[in-house]
Amino acid sequence: MTLIAFSSLVDYNVGLQIDKTKTINKRKLLLAFSLIVNIGLLGYFKYSNFFIENFKLAFESIGITMHLSSLQIILPVGISFYTFQTMGYTIDVYRRKINPTNNIVQFFAYVSFFPQLVAGPIERAKNLLPQFQVKRKFRYDYAVDGMRQILWGFFKKMVIADNCALFVNQVFDAPEDFSFITLIFGMLLFAFQIYGDFSGYSDIAIGTAKLFGFNLMQNFAYPYFSRDIAEFWRRWHISLSTWFRDYVYIPLGGSKGGTVMKIRNVFVIFLVSGFWHGANWTFIIWGFLNALFFLPLILMNKNRTYLDIVAVNSSLPSLREFLGIISTFVLTTFAWVFFRAETLGDSMNYLYQIVNGNEGILRYPIVILCLSVILILVEWIGRKRAHPLAILEGYPVLFRQLVYLSILLLIILFMPNEANSFIYFQF
Repeated sequence: MTLIAFSSLVDYNVGLQIDKTKTINKRKLLLAFSLIVNIGLLGYFKYSNFFIENFKLAFESIGITMHLSSLQIILPVGISFYTFQTMGYTIDVYRRKINPTNNIVQFFAYVSFFPQLVAGPIERAKNLLPQFQVKRKFRYDYAVDGMRQILWGFFKKMVIADNCALFVNQVFDAPEDFSFITLIFGMLLFAFQIYGDFSGYSDIAIGTAKLFGFNLMQNFAYPYFSRDIAEFWRRWHISLSTWFRDYVYIPLGGSKGGTVMKIRNVFVIFLVSGFWHGANWTFIIWGFLNALFFLPLILMNKNRTYLDIVAVNSSLPSLREFLGIISTFVLTTFAWVFFRAETLGDSMNYLYQIVNGNEGILRYPIVILCLSVILILVEWIGRKRAHPLAILEGYPVLFRQLVYLSILLLIILFMPNEANSFIYFQF
């Protein structure tokens, strides 16, 4: 609480001072102060031990022993999210895109808004802050839609993600014990696990905000239906992707410069994005791989080929769209191995065992596979809406209630625990 209060107080006052100041150099100095404080806090709490360990390893590689010990630091909850939120506020005030608020209670509420504080979306002050400045009125339609989205978020988190994790953890903990098909299956289920985790949390946060009459931005827009990697990053963790685009990528020159600048900017944005997710080389390599996947599109000016939803005027994708979806999913699933592994060695061992693994077989949870297929089908049907259960609007009340009850029963039945008795099959 002390840390978020301090960070909020700094940016609240910096925003007011930037707005009052006409001298460009002083405005830059104030902005620099805000960035140093925020990045400094984030760097200390999240990345100190990473730099200490790698500093020691660097010297040990040349025969010098450094007697440095790791710091006993507890990572504050939500620091990666509210730090970016307050930095975005001061940058927008500096750019004169928004006027600073002089109501400290409203600003603190904007920074610490509980539905999205821990796991996002990373809201922009332009969208969320004005909503604290108007009288709250209960909106029945908002509340109903919010409950639908919360229900779908719990389904993705508790039914899909948490149950996928039971299988994924076993496979990634000892990949040398399993066969090619088992390891491939583990990669596949981790792709569903991480999507269910991240987007499920976002749906719960957005739906909860709607209960109070607040409108948060859409954070996931059916990313696994993307036809190339550029479209994937326009649909995956949208609040973070657009934050890096607006506050890092575009200020660096974006895609308007020469070839060298384009390459540099693409790698900077993805490496920084990877490092934001965690203080580990695995996240940096994950970002590096995504930069490699993205680079051909940016160099050929094809990074904005797909701006509309897939199969917008039909019920099924064309062959070209289908192949694009499959190839994009394969690339992202491959990169997820590095995101999931504890170390670079673990990730390389996992990929090595895919080719050279033994014949060990883990029982496959057929039920969770079927539920994952249901997830895909429901999201495909509702892909034109902010969340798939919004398609139920207009259907008879009894039908809607049956759907809600069915999802609720699935959540209760498949709430993961050590005694889960899935129906398994073996290859």
